[in-house]
Amino acid sequence: MADLRNNFVGIKSPNPFWLASAPPTDKAYNVERAFKAGWGGVVWKTLGSEGPPVVNVNGPRYGAIWGADRRLLGLNNIELITDRDLQTNLREMKQVKMNWPDRALVASIMVPCVEEEWRAILPLVEETGVDGIELNFGCPHGMSERGMGSAVGQVPEYIEMVVRWCKQYTRMPVITKLTPNISDIRHPARAAKRGGTDAVSLINTISSIVSVDLDTFSPNPSIGGKGSHGGYCGPAVKPIALNMVAEIARDAETYRMPISGIGGVTTWRDAAEFLALGAGNVQVCTAAMTYGFKIVEEMISGLSDWMDEKGHKTLDDITGRAVGNVTDWQFLNLNYVAKAHIDQDACIKCGRCHIACEDTSHQAITQMVDGVRYFEVIEEECVGCNLCVNVCPVENCITLEALPAGDLDKRTGKVVDPAYANWTQHPNNPMAVVAAE
Repeated sequence: MADLRNNFVGIKSPNPFWLASAPPTDKAYNVERAFKAGWGGVVWKTLGSEGPPVVNVNGPRYGAIWGADRRLLGLNNIELITDRDLQTNLREMKQVKMNWPDRALVASIMVPCVEEEWRAILPLVEETGVDGIELNFGCPHGMSERGMGSAVGQVPEYIEMVVRWCKQYTRMPVITKLTPNISDIRHPARAAKRGGTDAVSLINTISSIVSVDLDTFSPNPSIGGKGSHGGYCGPAVKPIALNMVAEIARDAETYRMPISGIGGVTTWRDAAEFLALGAGNVQVCTAAMTYGFKIVEEMISGLSDWMDEKGHKTLDDITGRAVGNVTDWQFLNLNYVAKAHIDQDACIKCGRCHIACEDTSHQAITQMVDGVRYFEVIEEECVGCNLCVNVCPVENCITLEALPAGDLDKRTGKVVDPAYANWTQHPNNPMAVVAAE
C-alpha cells in the first residue's frame, strides 16, 4: 500500500491533505471534527492582533457559480479573518495540538505591516505548540483596504521585509501565503525566498464579483442592497492555481522551494496534479464546505489506490514529476502533428462536434455522408485543435491521435518530420535562431 505520510518543511502529517485557513478551521470544534474525519493537517483561520476582534457582516457572505446540474463551480466570499478573540483562539489551538500530536497544526497570521505587531504576536502563537505559521498575504478584500492581506502580497519588498521579521522572531517554520491578484507570481515568491521563508502556499482567493441581482441591481452577496468584491475559490480557480504553482516550481530562483498547493482541490486527482507540478502537499477549503469533512476519505483512498496501480510507493515518487514537462509556447514542437478520430460505435449522432467545428473552427467534421447523418473527420482540414474532443458529451468517443513520423499530413501535403523544431527556429520568426550551415 502506498505510503501517504507527509513531511512538509519538517511539519509531519499522516497524509498530504490539509484544511486551508478559512471558516472550517475557525474553532476547536471544527478542527477536532476534521481530524476525526482523517485530515492530515489544518491551517487555523487567520489570527489578528490582540485587541478588539475584526467585525464580519451579519448577512450573506457567499456568492456562487453553478454548473448546469447545480454543482458548485466557484464560490465568492466576503468573509474576513477570525472575529473571535485572539486569546480564545490560542487556548483552543494549544488544546487541539495536545489532543492530536500526530496532526499538522499551522497558525495563519495577519497583522499590520509593522515590526512590533509581528514581534508581539509570534511568541504568543509559538507558546501554543503549533507546528508552524502561515503569513496571510493573500486576502483580497476587507483586510487589504486596511493595508494587510493582498495589499502586502502585491508588494515584493513588503513580503521580504515581513518574512525577515518572522524568521528573526520565531523558531517555527514560516509558510508565506501568496496572492494570485498580481501579474507575475514569481516576483512575490522570489521575495519570500530572499526573506528566508521555509515555503510558500498558493493560491489565495481571486478578487471577484460573481454575479449581479437583476431585480435589485446589487452584486451578490448583497448586504442591504449593496455588494462588494470578494475572494473567488473552488474548482473554477484550479487551472490558475496549477499554472502559478508550476511557474514557481520551474523558476530558476525558486526551483525546489517547498510549495503548499491551494485552489480548487476537490478530488484525489486534483491533489495528484498539484503534487506532480511541484507542491509538497495540498490545502482544501471549498470542497470541505460543499461536501463536508468526510470528503477526505475519498481523497485518501483515491490517491492511495492510484499510486498502488502506478507503482508509486511514496509521495516523493510523484512530487514534481510534471515540472520538467512544463515549457514556454515558443519551445513546443511544431513538427508534432495530430488528427481527431471519431469512434463510430460510441458516437450518439448528437452533432455537437460538427457544429463546434463548422461554426467556430476549421470545418473539418462532416454532417452528412451519402445522404445519411454521419460525423467523421476530414483529415485534409483537421489541425488537431482538440475542440471536438472537449465538446463531445461521450467520454473517449473522439480522440486525438498523433501521426507517426514519415506519414503524410493531408492538410499540408507534407511528410511528418521526426526532428524537433520550435518557434525559435522557424523561418517565419523574424528573431529565429538558425543553426549555421
